[in-house]
Amino acid sequence: MSGQLGFGDGWISAKVGRNASLERLSVEVKWYRFEKLLAKFRPDGGGAGRPPFAPLLMLKALLLQQWYGLSDADLEEAINDRVSFRKFLGLSLEAASPDHTTLCRFRNRLAEAGLAAPLFAEFERQLDQRGLLLKRGTMIDASLIETPYRPPSEDGRRASIETEAATTSRKGRRGTHFGYKLHIGTDADSRLVRRVLVTPANVNDTVPADQLVCGDERAVYADKGYAKRARSAGLRARGIKPRIMHKTWGGGPGLTRWQQRHNKLIGPIRAQVEGVFATIKRWMHFACVRYRGLTKNNSHAALIAMAYNMNRSLKLA
Repeated sequence: MSGQLGFGDGWISAKVGRNASLERLSVEVKWYRFEKLLAKFRPDGGGAGRPPFAPLLMLKALLLQQWYGLSDADLEEAINDRVSFRKFLGLSLEAASPDHTTLCRFRNRLAEAGLAAPLFAEFERQLDQRGLLLKRGTMIDASLIETPYRPPSEDGRRASIETEAATTSRKGRRGTHFGYKLHIGTDADSRLVRRVLVTPANVNDTVPADQLVCGDERAVYADKGYAKRARSAGLRARGIKPRIMHKTWGGGPGLTRWQQRHNKLIGPIRAQVEGVFATIKRWMHFACVRYRGLTKNNSHAALIAMAYNMNRSLKLA
């Protein structure tokens, strides 16, 4: 039934269910390339006698979930209710749609197969081919993400069911944080996300920093938390300018006038990454993880980053 008009579609006005953003994405994104990556998926019928839903349809449904901040149950209801969603998915008015359990199973299988990252990378290639990635610089940073599951008790009597999250203290704030940390590398000019990674909250920002460097950018921008002599030397060796803010080292001499000037110039550029975090955490509702474990949350983060980039591409094109 996917992609085929039904009898009822011919009786409604063409203006019904219009969504300009979804219509543009249907045309501008090369969806057939995602189909090739999803070809290894064995279709999940979701029940005896029910025809399987195409993996691409299921992927599009998960993207709708990220754009509109819906739970699985809310997504099922929205697909049944909104004509624009059905058009985007290629479902006729009479066609059956996936229920929340089918959506959940597909998302879990996507995480188990490790396909979210390749799908994210595929859309990055499309952005590059369209000239939307400028590559003049990559901004790297990290932000704490909450988890709805409680931390273990201090006396050890109560264990947490979230075993891969960790506790850390937040600089300049009272108390501790239990959860994860989101690390991203963002194109400095277009503000498109190029690298995304979720770690336990107690992992220092600088540990996975080199994984956020793409290798084809002219410079890397970061705050002083990423300052390491070895990192700066390594970037220069690769022909990348280390635009990382300077800091004092272990009570040593203060910053020179040139270093202070450097920090003042880098600060406003590097700070633009905060707007990306604000969009992902507030608008796309990723201030708190929905799932347990690094595998599922890294898969979810890749889907969110891909959905963010698709929406961002509409503003840049």
